Amino acid sequence: MFSRDRWDEIIEALTANWFRTLLTAFGVLWGIFILVILLAAGKGLENGIKQGFSGMATNSMFMWSQNISKPYKGLPKGRRYNFKLGDVEAIKQTVPGLEIVSPRNQLGGFGGANNVVRGLNSGAYNVYGDYPEIIRQQPMDITSGRFINYSDIKDNRKVAVIGEGVRTGLYDIKEEVLGTYIKINGVNFMVIGTYKKNGSGGGNAEEMQKEIFVPFTAFSQAFNMGDVVGWMAITANDDHSITELKNSVFDVIKSRHSIAPDDDRAVGNFDLYEEYSRINRLFIALRLVAYFVGTLVLLSGIIGISNIMLIVVKERTNEIGVRRALGASPWNIRGQILLESIFLTIISGMAGIILSTLVIFIINMILDGMDTSEMMFINPSVNIGVVLIALAILVISGLLAGLIPAQNAIKIKPVDALRTE
Repeated sequence: MFSRDRWDEIIEALTANWFRTLLTAFGVLWGIFILVILLAAGKGLENGIKQGFSGMATNSMFMWSQNISKPYKGLPKGRRYNFKLGDVEAIKQTVPGLEIVSPRNQLGGFGGANNVVRGLNSGAYNVYGDYPEIIRQQPMDITSGRFINYSDIKDNRKVAVIGEGVRTGLYDIKEEVLGTYIKINGVNFMVIGTYKKNGSGGGNAEEMQKEIFVPFTAFSQAFNMGDVVGWMAITANDDHSITELKNSVFDVIKSRHSIAPDDDRAVGNFDLYEEYSRINRLFIALRLVAYFVGTLVLLSGIIGISNIMLIVVKERTNEIGVRRALGASPWNIRGQILLESIFLTIISGMAGIILSTLVIFIINMILDGMDTSEMMFINPSVNIGVVLIALAILVISGLLAGLIPAQNAIKIKPVDALRTE
């Protein structure tokens, strides 16, 4: 039940020494401020890192052939082999749980010789022979025209989708791109679309915009690849993880190319799902560290409140003796001290939450005015769950801070308290 007299007494006790109360409250304010800021900063870093995976099929792996490291069935070690289109179909038919198996071929590179020419302009770009599904596995926005489709695959059309970086390097500003031709290793391809890749690629962010995609069949025909597949992008469906399925995929490749079952070096791979899971575990650990550090800082403030409440109880010994003599129960005395402790803790803690929220708001305002597409830190924030956890910590902390002073208060005998000057 609400008692105005009790709350008047609490306010009077806490305001009797303003400076002491403010210093004590600052410890809790600073602790909860650090806790919220650490959690928000961790979330901002998590958002920035995961922006690099934006739109990407994270349940994927990339697979390529390597030298065989063990002799098998009379065949020597050290031999080289290539994936074939038949391997793609065999994987699709043999391994359940896969959603996309994209064969890929690649030509050129950023550090190689100029392989793409348009008029007097030329440049060194990565050129990929792909199937239409690759756009579901790698994030990109089609900024004009369209991406390759199965009509292009069926008819071996020599068409190309170029990145905005390629457009900048080969075309003049505002020059029409669609319908024009570029020459890749001496073969003409018509540009049917332009793209811009999503996410942050760190130091490779700019180079990600300097790629060219052409139909897999046209690539194979133009550059005499036959049925050779350079590498594959494989994505599992939502009911499976590619990490669980990849050994089955490797088994298919080893069986078809007479590779020893225990030759783990013959098939190279990059497991994107495993890397993504590792990042998720990292940020879970960071959140735990933030809670641990913030709680330790908050604990120092709680100790300060406990100390100040001990002093308050000492100063009010005579008053407590009078109340006990007039019939106040031990629970009544204990409740009064605990309520004062909780009240001071929550008020100072809420001030810390408000201050940290203001700081986060200002940081987000600054970031909103910047290009964050390539940043590793975006949108630092905390959700309502964090606020509720902080409030729970404050209530528990207030109880702990007032527990020892409250127990000391009820141990005072009325006769001894009345003798205190």
